[in-house]
Formats: sequence, structure tokens, C-alpha cells
Amino acid sequence: MSVNVNRSVSDQFYRYKMPRLIAKVEGKGNGIKTVIVNMVDVAKALNRPPTYPTKFFGCELGAQTQFDTKNDRYIVNGSHEANKLQDMLDGFIRKFVLCPECDNPETDLHVNPKKQTIGNSCKACGYRGMLDTRHKLCTFILKNPPESNDSGSASVKKEKEKKNRKKDKENGSGSGETGNQDNIDAPEAVDRDDDDEDWAEETTEEAQRRRMEEISDHAKNLTLSEDLEKPLEERVNLFYSFVKQKKESRTIDGADKEILAEAERLDVKAMGPLILSELLFNENIRDQIKKYKRHFLRFCHNNKKAQKYLLGGFECVVKLHQVQLLPRVAIILKDLYDADLLEEDVIFAWAERVSKKYVSKELAKEIHAKAAPFVKWLKEAEEESEGSEEEEEEEDDENVEVVYSSSARELKVETVKPDTPEKEEDDIDIDAI
Repeated sequence: MSVNVNRSVSDQFYRYKMPRLIAKVEGKGNGIKTVIVNMVDVAKALNRPPTYPTKFFGCELGAQTQFDTKNDRYIVNGSHEANKLQDMLDGFIRKFVLCPECDNPETDLHVNPKKQTIGNSCKACGYRGMLDTRHKLCTFILKNPPESNDSGSASVKKEKEKKNRKKDKENGSGSGETGNQDNIDAPEAVDRDDDDEDWAEETTEEAQRRRMEEISDHAKNLTLSEDLEKPLEERVNLFYSFVKQKKESRTIDGADKEILAEAERLDVKAMGPLILSELLFNENIRDQIKKYKRHFLRFCHNNKKAQKYLLGGFECVVKLHQVQLLPRVAIILKDLYDADLLEEDVIFAWAERVSKKYVSKELAKEIHAKAAPFVKWLKEAEEESEGSEEEEEEEDDENVEVVYSSSARELKVETVKPDTPEKEEDDIDIDAI
């Protein structure tokens, strides 16, 4: 996923692009840290060493940074969200990448360690100036200047010269007169074998349609980054329209993977069940839970936030079909629980607090009152399962005996079978013998 280098420019055809930052939090407690997974790619797009933006994050956040250039790991201590770091990267780009005259990122830094100055030159407009060295990052740049491009260009020129010399030797005459170019015949402009080839572009309808499809695919890729820049409400509306279109075209039954991918693309995965509930559920919700179980599982599996949004969507459906669904709240909740769409912890947390986020407080109280028998049953079932586990553990403990032997070095634990009373022998009547 790429974004504009200068994110204040909203033009989707802006030529300067960079990958969106990907941050991964590792560790726990005092050892928690954020690894910027694609810092090398981002820095390459900005034409800056990857250590510069990483150190900039450390200066702005007051956190320590670590660089592992061999393994391309750039780390900022602490837990930081990717969106927060992306916004912070905009500050780095404004101060150390964009040209102050034309706002283009085609700039190079020129460090003079003796004079302790950092120059900035723009290839686009020809601007040359000095950076303000009051920022903490400037101290790091002065100690770690970027590799000069002059030496790199010189080496490239040398390589080109070597290649040209080799070509000259190959094209030279066999008698060894490589330096005399007058004896070399000029090659023919066009080979005779290629006279019959048609170099014109195809103008058939099929070729035109194929080219238009390629253009539309490129345009679609360019708008992907545009959608992520939009506010949350607009992204939710885009996802709603996508699911609605699938439903109206009657392709929604097998589109569960596409729907999940679209939600992840728009970064609204947690809110997905709320939208799906509104579009897929009505008064026949019990049958629809079975029908669209796979769609909801892709969002709700091991995702408690998505499960909370599912409960919110359920309240909205009850509001729309109050007469039919309000008396059946408990059994519908059990259907959602049996389908593994809701976990016990989420249900208990929802039952403890009446919220007016999705419906009025009065209706929310009614829904919770109708759900009370199911919640009570769920708690009792959980307590019974815990009690049975404890009893099994106690029985196992009763059948364990610690045996001490003076000759043994360690204590031995043996499992002793409970004594079973032997059957008493029948009394024998001596007189009867």
C-alpha cells in the first residue's frame, strides 16, 4: 500500500510515492519495542538512510532507537501505533526531505563535519540552501553523514566505459586493428528479415478493450491509498456500499473472503459485523445466523472488539423488528453463542452494562431483561464446569500417597488404589455337615 510522499498533496496521480509504514510491537513489560518492518523501503523512497527517520522517531518520542543494518531491523523502544508513526514521518519529510521552494522530495543532503553545517540541494528547481541544525536529529546526521552520490556516479561512469571498450573490441577486425574505426563498416539501419513485421498498434475492439482494462486496473491501484486517507465514516460507508452491492447482485453467499479483504483494505475490520448485521439480518435472524455463519466468523474469531460490534448490530436488528424479535432475545443470543460468534467474557461484559449507543436506553433495558435468563444459564454452566474440574482434582489427590524410604534419595509418589471390602465368606453351619 503506497501513499504520497507529501501527504498534503491529495492528487492520486502524484508521482512521488512511498510505502505506508508497517509497525510490529514485540516483547512485554519493560522490554516492549516497536519494529518498523519496511523502514528500508520507506527510506529508499525518500532518498535518505533508514537510520535518519528511525532516529527522528526516537527524538520526537523521547525513546531509544536500535539499528541492525545487516538484518534490516530498525527499532524504537516502547509500543507505538503505525498511524502515529506515519503522522510523525510527515514531520521528518517536511524538515529533511521536501524542498523549501518547490515542495518536491528530489533533494540531497550535503554534510560538512568541519563547519558543522548541513546543506540541501534540489534537483527539480535547483534550490541550494542550509538546514536549520537546531533539531536533535541534525547532531546524528553530522556524526553519520549520508554516502555521497558523486563517488557512486563516478563508479557508474567507469563501468560504462569498461563496457564500451569491450564492445569496441568485439566489433573490431580480426587483424587486431581495434583502434582504427575507419575500416569498420556501419551497420545497416534495418535488418532485411524484419521488413515484414508490423510495428503498428492493434486497433481491433478486443485490443482496445484489453488496454482499457489495464488502465482501469492501474487507476484502481492508485485509488487504494486514497481510500485510506478518508475519515472513518467515509470508509465505513464504502464498505457498506461494497457489501450491499454483493447482496443486490446475489453473489454474497460465496463472497466472504472478498468482504473480509475489503474490510481489511479500508481498515474497518472490527466494525464489519455491525455492517453485516444491518444488511444480512431481519426478523428471520435465527436462520440467517446459520446461513452467514462463515461470513461473521471471519470477523469475530478471536476478535472481542468485533464481537462487541456484533452485539451492537444485534440490538439494532431487534429495534427494527421489535415485535418479532424482542421476546426471542435469549434464544437468539444462544444461537450466536453456539455458532462461536460470541465468547462468554464478551456476553458477561455486555450484560453488566446497559448502553444507549445503538438503541434507546429504555429498549436497551428491555433487551437486557429478556437476555437475563440466558446470561444466568451461561454463568451457572460455567460454575458447574469449574466445580466438576475441582472435584476431579480432589479425587486424584486422595489417591496419591507419599512414600518415604530411608534408602532412597528422593521422595516417591505412588498412586494407591482405594481398598475395596472383600466379600465376607458365608458362615458354615457345622451341624449341617
